[in-house]
Amino acid sequence: MTGDDYARLVYLALLLAFIGGFALSRRRRGRAARGLQQALIWIGIFAAFVVLYGQRDVLNRELFPREARQLDERTIALNRTPSGSFLTTAEVNGVRVRFLIDTGATDIVLTMQDAARAGFDQDALRFIGRAATANGTVRTANVRLDTLAFAGRTDRDVPASVNEGELGVSLLGMSYLNRFERIEIRGDQMLLVEG
Repeated sequence: MTGDDYARLVYLALLLAFIGGFALSRRRRGRAARGLQQALIWIGIFAAFVVLYGQRDVLNRELFPREARQLDERTIALNRTPSGSFLTTAEVNGVRVRFLIDTGATDIVLTMQDAARAGFDQDALRFIGRAATANGTVRTANVRLDTLAFAGRTDRDVPASVNEGELGVSLLGMSYLNRFERIEIRGDQMLLVEG
């Protein structure tokens, strides 16, 4: 059983105890019955928190969707994450890769791990470039992505680089974002508008 299965089991047991106890307390009158009702209300509140905690990933995914979605034929929308950034998933050479939308990055930048997953031989990469990052200067290797599929569109032979340093997530930088006519941020949404 997974953690979610245990949470559901605890929830169902508490719900059954709550309903049974509440029905039993309605039959009896007096101080003991009121005490039982109050205890059951607290058990019900606790059970609700257990369920919400057990379903936190589902709720987070539903309340804060991170996948890019097509609003209309020209507009792609992304939601801000609770941390304040814009994350999305794209396919690089057929492999799903998480990207941070980074208007401060010049290029599409892959982490070493994402580059390996996308089929780039790490021993064959030539780290001859340099990039200034918040963590200092790092070496980079130029690569070409066979395909980059993002929000219903696929581009071929896309230039990118691989970061040799410690990079937590791949970056979708301006070399790709410049393909859009406009980038707008409205509240907690980023809109990428094609020309």
